[in-house]
Amino acid sequence: MVKAIVGANWGDEGKGKITDMLAEHSDVVIRFQGGANAGHTIINDYGRFALHILPSGIFYPHITNIIGNGVALDIQKLADELKSITDQGVPAPNLIVSERAQILMPYHVLQDGYEEERLGGRAFGSTKSGIAPFYSDKYAKIGIQVADLYDEERLKTRLNAAVEMKNVIFQHLYHKPPVDAGALFQQLLEYRELIRPYVGDAVSFVHQALKEGKTVLLEGQLGSMKDPDLGIYPMTTSSHTLAGFGAVGGCIPPTAMEDVICVTKAYSSCVGSKTEPFVSELLGEEGDELRRRGGDKGEFGATTGRPRRVGWFDTVATKYGCMVQGATQVALTCLDVLSYLDEIPVCTGYEIDGQITDTFPVPAKLGRAKPVFETLPGWKSDIRGITNYADLPANAKTYVDFLEAHIGCPIRIVSTGPKRHEICMR
Repeated sequence: MVKAIVGANWGDEGKGKITDMLAEHSDVVIRFQGGANAGHTIINDYGRFALHILPSGIFYPHITNIIGNGVALDIQKLADELKSITDQGVPAPNLIVSERAQILMPYHVLQDGYEEERLGGRAFGSTKSGIAPFYSDKYAKIGIQVADLYDEERLKTRLNAAVEMKNVIFQHLYHKPPVDAGALFQQLLEYRELIRPYVGDAVSFVHQALKEGKTVLLEGQLGSMKDPDLGIYPMTTSSHTLAGFGAVGGCIPPTAMEDVICVTKAYSSCVGSKTEPFVSELLGEEGDELRRRGGDKGEFGATTGRPRRVGWFDTVATKYGCMVQGATQVALTCLDVLSYLDEIPVCTGYEIDGQITDTFPVPAKLGRAKPVFETLPGWKSDIRGITNYADLPANAKTYVDFLEAHIGCPIRIVSTGPKRHEICMR
């Protein structure tokens, strides 16, 4: 069977921990989209890890981890990340890099930075990891697949064609130096040796695993709001963040997907440009306090270290996010973070042009949305590490019930801390 673990919101929901927890009972874990531009934080017996490109199943020796064909593969970052985990005592993981995955090139990173510089105050708040140029090239059919590394003539032909186009843009739009195709070709020959032990036919492997009745986890990056079709376009990422794309990016038959676990925090957080609509945002000293207390070590991006914007739980956005993901159940993370509050506001509606709605609007209207709040009593006691849902304070359970009623999807998992087993099953 296939389970997908995806984000209901803007990313940073705690998916890494949920994947790590459910991986214990899985055979295969697949990263199916995105690149090294966002991270998953995992805390386990080996230590604390911020994964950016590796699947979250790497800490289990029984799991085959796959970097799927939908991923933007930064080979140097993959090699560095593999070394960083083994240096911390983690056994070398079972890993397959799909030969159909495409390579995030050094010129993608350059172009990402040049474009943000050109846009100035209109910039998208990119992590400058090369993601948008990578996916642009993929769909413009000038991308380079992993398999191309092992056919030097094909590689040289495709690389020269891509560099020819890039240099026109770099020199005449950005007024930057051209890329040296010859030097880049030699760099790619070095890259191919870094990943040679891992490259394989992930497509056949996955389909055979399903024939054998294995359990497969699809691991998504970011969340529903960052999907370029159904999110807050154009302030989105450049790959599809929805479980449905797992059938493409992870080469899974759509008929095999049985369970979609949508992850959401007990409050809201978002990394990105300040121009990005974020309706329930909490500013000032209250926002600083929630940011400081949030997550494992505060609300700061696992990849960039940037402070995340924070806000109260948004049932309008989360209900929509769960709907477009096709959620069968919800995992609620970071409930313990809210234990300091006397009262907890929840955004249950948007006021747009004088009308109140609980339906998430198109991006053209989202910037005019104002939050409508309902306030619930806090529980004012430390719940960190509680694993029996019945032991939670009554007001904490009331809060979970309230969220569940408004998002219209059962909350089955409640996280009470950042560690692997600080979980209540509901």
